[in-house]
Parts: sequence; structure tokens; C-alpha cells
Amino acid sequence: MSALAAQIQTLSKPKDRIALFREYLQKNREEMDQRFLAEDNISDIIHERASKVDDVLRAAWGLYEWGDDIALVAVGGYGRGELHPFSDVDLLILLENGNSEDYRDSLESFIALLWDLNLDIGHSVRSIKQCIKVASEDITVATNIMESRTLIGNEALLNTLLEETTPAKIWPSRDFFRAKWDEQIARHRKYANSEYNLEPNVKSCPGGLRDIQMIGWIAKRHYGVDSLSELLPLGFLREEDLSILRRGRDYLWTIRYALHMLSEREEDRLLFDHQRTLAGRFGYEDDDARLAVEHFMQRYYRMALALGELNDLMIQHFDEAILRACEAETILELNPRFRVRNGHIEVTNKNVFKKTPTALMEIFVLMAQHDAIDGVRASTIRLIRDHRELVDDKFRADPRNRRFFMEILRSRSKVALTLRRMMRFGVLGKYLPEFGQIIGQMQHDLFHIYSVDAHTMELVKNLRRFTYPDNEEKFPVASRIVRRMDKPELLYLAGLYHDIAKGRGGDHSTLGAVDAREFCENHGLSNRDTNLVCWLVEKHLLMSATAQRKDISDPDVIRDFALEVGEQVRLDYLYALTVADINATNPTLWNSWRASLLRQLYAETKRALRRGLENVIDKQDWIVETQQEAMGRLEDHGFEEDEVKAIWKDRGEDYFMRERAEDVVWHTRAIARHHDMSKPLVLVKKSSNVDLEGATQIFVHTLEHDNLFAVVAGTLEQLDLNIVDARIYSSTTGYSLDTFYVLDADGKPIGDDEARCKAIVDFLREQIEHPDRFPEMISKRTPRQMRLFSTPTRTTIATDINKGCSVLEVITPDRPGLLARIGRIFYEYDIKLMAAKIATLGERVEDVFFITNKKQQPIKDPELCKDIQRAICKELDEQAAAEPRYS
Repeated sequence: MSALAAQIQTLSKPKDRIALFREYLQKNREEMDQRFLAEDNISDIIHERASKVDDVLRAAWGLYEWGDDIALVAVGGYGRGELHPFSDVDLLILLENGNSEDYRDSLESFIALLWDLNLDIGHSVRSIKQCIKVASEDITVATNIMESRTLIGNEALLNTLLEETTPAKIWPSRDFFRAKWDEQIARHRKYANSEYNLEPNVKSCPGGLRDIQMIGWIAKRHYGVDSLSELLPLGFLREEDLSILRRGRDYLWTIRYALHMLSEREEDRLLFDHQRTLAGRFGYEDDDARLAVEHFMQRYYRMALALGELNDLMIQHFDEAILRACEAETILELNPRFRVRNGHIEVTNKNVFKKTPTALMEIFVLMAQHDAIDGVRASTIRLIRDHRELVDDKFRADPRNRRFFMEILRSRSKVALTLRRMMRFGVLGKYLPEFGQIIGQMQHDLFHIYSVDAHTMELVKNLRRFTYPDNEEKFPVASRIVRRMDKPELLYLAGLYHDIAKGRGGDHSTLGAVDAREFCENHGLSNRDTNLVCWLVEKHLLMSATAQRKDISDPDVIRDFALEVGEQVRLDYLYALTVADINATNPTLWNSWRASLLRQLYAETKRALRRGLENVIDKQDWIVETQQEAMGRLEDHGFEEDEVKAIWKDRGEDYFMRERAEDVVWHTRAIARHHDMSKPLVLVKKSSNVDLEGATQIFVHTLEHDNLFAVVAGTLEQLDLNIVDARIYSSTTGYSLDTFYVLDADGKPIGDDEARCKAIVDFLREQIEHPDRFPEMISKRTPRQMRLFSTPTRTTIATDINKGCSVLEVITPDRPGLLARIGRIFYEYDIKLMAAKIATLGERVEDVFFITNKKQQPIKDPELCKDIQRAICKELDEQAAAEPRYS
């Protein structure tokens, strides 16, 4: 009997017992927490916590009457003797037979007592027979029983249960492995099959604790071992592997323990706010290039990657040793160094890499070139891991290896898969040391959802996807471009190097171009090809920035962009790289609106290049073309020329330059049919324009008032619509003609939902008619993740001489009601809005507003510009400060 049990037995009052138990648990918790903060051995802490809870459970069990046909059993993680501060204490109350009525009162009192002690109990009451039945049907129960231990009671009951649930009775090792592998596949899929999650779950994500446990479960089931160290004599698990597993487990345990302490509850998610706190607690600091939290997360991701690699290796071994053990062997000899056994490539002898280091590159060439190769044998994966240190300066300078690497990039298939394998096996980061530096490197924001290396691999995969027939519909232009490229390997190279200099400080595009040039020159590319790759790396952000932040209906913008691009080949490569990059940064960023902007920019630039850069279309020609086309269509609808000109007389040139002919027709017909001009005209339609498809257009024609933009912006947000583009036109007769391009809250167009369109029209018209009843600012709370990235608002104002306006740029964290607030400031400062380009990038918005003063002139007063910027920053930052930081 333990000292605690003996002390409990002396107390007769239940409340005194509860007080003693709680004191014991609290004292132990405080002691363990202090040891944790003192950086004591985490394994000792975790096991000692479980041991102390063992004492409590045994002492509590001893307070009640039991026979010899019942036992209290620890299962699951607690069964392994592991317990974090707020982890569940999983218990099995095991009966020899199914009759628990004899112990009903004792069981109810025992469980009630544990609840009174605030222990997170998970329990079941089953007989041996019931356990066998449930375990035979449920792999999770079978796994828990494997990890069980008797706390108190008849130990023979558990021994019997274990004997009746061996692989010879239920879940043979082959079936068990298949089921657990399927379980892992499903779990990994939940986390996008990546160790690199923005807010990883240290228990369940790839490379997490479950992946370590998975190896132990399979080994125990198939080989009958109780610890991984017992696998060492079998040869396939080695001391260095065991060291990685133990160090990885202890590292993840340390993070998990800290998360529980920090949250004061069971929390396995490494949330953004926790990442920042733990980075400081573990001693990381900001430097000139990266934040402390980015250093911390890179360490986490690299550890998860190492554990994920080892999990891959062991699963491959188990697959060969368990699932494929009885398969008939089919062997295909490739060359003296490699052969394919049952679809998996292997070396012909264990000294291949030692004798011929170039084989470390050759094996990946063979995998890229042979469709019959599904993967790599476990023994060969281990040899690659053992010999990857041979990839040194001498290896990199070897012309054969340089040729092999270019052969991989020039392969007709499996380019992205091969590069991923090279990265997974640690060869790519060795061959390209600059790539090795970005492995696991994360940018601490919501815009980049992958680490830099994972993003790069996803970008290359996207470039390959453009060649697949089933992606033609989603990426029609990119698919056509890539399919007709003579040298797609140049595109893959630009993708590999476009972000390779991130985290070094300075302009990563410029630094990356320097690295790309060195690679190209070392690998024998021509000057022309080298210049193209370097230009793409240096300018990889140019096209997205132009499409999203500039007015691409302006001929001057198209001319400037065309001059920067210079030729059709560069335009093609840049377009494909840009589309792949956006989709690889964050798939939610890619919507029909962004697609349409890029397609429009591509088409207009292609047109400008065809005309010749010395013959770029003149603004006046652009305007005349639009007017003539629109007039022709209107005449087809029965309009007289004089009638049309009367409607157009107040439209400035800017209107005809920026609007397409078909939209001019739509506006004109609607205005002609609208008889009560004192009432606002509001129309909604899904754009049918090929270049602007995907967004829903909301057209407003009404008597002008200064609060109009704020009213419309606030109203649309109340309707869960996001403005992505706004075009505002005033007239000399006091009317405003505005077009707003909107997407639903999920980034999709409204489509043909007539009921919703009517609701939008009615509500918007009502708000415009009563601007004095300007709706209250949006009361929605900013989502937790976005509140965590609250940074000061940044603004700039510059004069655009050609457009005759000022350009205001606002960069700020996203939040509800943002545009309405900015619109109200415009109203307060007598600012007229000509147009707006709205771009939301993760948690950050980068909005551009084209504005003038009341006289439609640029705002040139420096003090007024400063006042406007201060007002915007004050309004937005005070809103952020007023919201609670955590949910």
C-alpha cells in the first residue's frame, strides 16, 4: 500500500479524502511544472505524472469493495505510462464476465470521485468477452488493449485478454498493418499530407507523435516487441534511427507539455499565438532577416520532416515485410547498379553509392524516366540516407551529376514527383545548398500557408498540372502556353529559384536571380536561356502586382508592363509562373476574379506586343473603338445615335477607356429605361465578358452624394459581399455612375441566384435613398487568426500625372467594415473616389484608391495628405485595438 493510500484510509469523511487527493495532484502538478520550466528531462516528467496518477487511482479504488473478478486497467497513452498535464486518463474496468451489477454502487461512486478530483477520465466497463468482440471490430480498441497495464485488481484478467487478442486470434499482423496504414493515410490527408501546417497539431499531423506511435504499434503487433529498442537486433532499425525517434518524441513532448501549461487544458494545436509565446519561452529571438517565431517553427518543421522521413522508411519496410512478403517476385534489371523489384527500385548491391556516388543522382533520373517504378525499396532508401553526405562540392561540380539533374528537369513526366523525392530523401537540399537553407522555413502570416520549400514544390507541381488534360478547363491559358513551350525546364528552374533567397534579408527576388544565374552557368545553359530564367526569378511578382494593384484598363499601364516584358516568350513564361505561384502560395487566393485579371493583362499585353512597342495603342483610339462598338450594338437594339449621345454627354473619357463596350451598352439601355431619375437605379448581373468573368457586377446610377461609396461599401459588407474592384464616375449634371465587382464571402460569384440578386438590389437601393441612415459599422468580430496578426496600418499617397489623380495605398490587417470606414473618411475630407483596387492576401489587405479633391484634381497639399493618412491609420488601428485579442 502506497503512502497516499495509507493516508486516505485514515480519513472517514469524503470531503477530507477529496481535499487530500486534490492537494496531492496539485502539488505534483506544480512540482512537475517547475521541473519542466527548469528544463528537466521531459521523459521523466511525463512518466512520473502518470505514476502519480496511478497512486491516486489505486488509493481511490481501495476505498470500495471489490472481488477478484475485476481489475482497473490503464489503456492507450496512459497505458504506456505517459501523461501530459491535461491529457485524458483512459481506463478500462475489466470484468471476468459481463455482470457489472454486483459492483454498480462501487463503480458509480468510484467514477464520481474521479470526476470530483477533476481528472479527465475516459472509461469503459467491459467483460473479457465484450472486449474481444469490440476489439475484433474496432482497430482503435485493439490498439488500446495492446498498450494496457493493470493498475490494481486481478492481473490474470488482463493477461487472459491479451492472450485472446493476439495476432493469432484477432487482427493478424497483415490486417492490423493495413488498417493502421489506412488510418494514417486518412489522418495525414486531414492535414493535407504535409508536415508544414500553419497551425500544426503536434500529436496528429504528419511528423507528429502519432507517426512515432505508429511505428511502435506495427512493430509490437508483428514482431511482438515491447519497445523499439528490441528491433535493433533485427537490423532494419538502427541506433541512429532510434536516436531520431527518441529526440523527436522528447521535442514534441516538450512542445505539447508547454501547450497544455499555456492553455490550462488539453491543447495539441500549435496555434499562432502559442507559437509566438513558445518561441520566446524557448529562447528564440528576432534578427534582421526573420522573426523569433519563424526560427522556432523552422526547428519544429525540420524535426517533423525528419520524423516523417523515418515514418516513411519504416512503413515502406513494413509494407515489404508484412503485406508483400508472400508476393511472387518480378525483377527488371535496369543497369549494373539498379533493378526494379515488384515496382520498387533498388540497388544491385549495398556498395553502389559508395563506389559510384553519381548513382545518388542517377537513381532519380531512372525514377523520372520509367513509369514502371512506383517507389524505392526500404533498404535503398536507407542507403540513400546513409550516403547523401557524399553530395559535396566535388559531387556538385561533376558534369555527370549536372547532366543528370538537367535530365530530371527535362523528363516528359514525374518531374515534380522526382524533385519531391529528392527533397524527401535529403538529396535536393544537398545538391542545391541554397535550397537546403529554406527547408522548413515558414513565413509567419496567413498569406503563405506552406513553408518556402513546400511552396516551391507545389509551384513546380502546378506547372506540371498545366500539361494535364483535366486541368485545361480550370487553367485554359496556362495550359495552352505550357503545352507549346519548347523548354519547360526553364520554367521549372525559375520555379525552383523564385523564392530561394527568402529569409536572408534584402530583396529575395534580386538575390534569387544571382543564385539562378550561377546555377544556369554551371549547368551549361545558353546565355539566352540563362537570362530568361534570371529575369523570371527577378520579376516573378511583377504580373500579379500589376494585375491586382494597377488599373489594367489604362493603356499606359499596359504599355509600361509590355515594355517591362519586352517579348512574347517572356510574357508566356511569366504568366504560367504567376498562375502557378498564386495557387501554390494559398489555394484560396485563386478565384475567378484573379484569374480574369491575369487573363486580361495577358491578352492586352499580347496585343500590345503584336502591334509593336513603338506602336502601342493610343488612349484616344481606345476610347473611339469602345464608343463605336457600343453605338453599333445599341443601334441594333433600336436606339438612335442622338438618343445615345444625349445619355453619354456627361460621361468623361475615363468611362469609355475603362469600360468594355458590352457594359457601356448594358448601362445605356438601363438608364434609358429608368424613368424616375430621382430614384437610384441598381442592377446586378454576372459578367459575361470573357476577360472579366467570375465576378458579379453591381451597377449603380444615382444622384451623387458625398457619402455614396461609404454607404455602398457598408451595405455590401452587410450582405456578405466582398468588393474586388470599384469604378466611380461623376457627371456635370450631379449623377454618379458606379460599377462594383463583387464576390461572395467564400470568394465565388453570386451566379444566377435571382432571389439573392433581387435582395441585393432592394437593400442597396433602400440604403442609397436614405444616406442619412448610414448603417452602423459592421459588428462582426474579426476572426481569431486575423486578430493575431494585427499590425499598424501603412499608407502612401502619390500623384499620378497621367491619370490626373492621387493614388492612395492602404496596407492593413483585414477586418469587417474596413472599406466602409475608409469611405467615411473620404466623406469627411471631401475626397472623390474615382476607382479602387481591392486585394486581400491572407490576413492582410493591400487596397489602392484613385482619388481627387472636390474639383477632381490630384490632392497636392502635403499637409492634407498627411492628415488623410493619419485619419485612416487612427480609425483602422483603433478598431483593431478595441477588439479582444483572443477568442
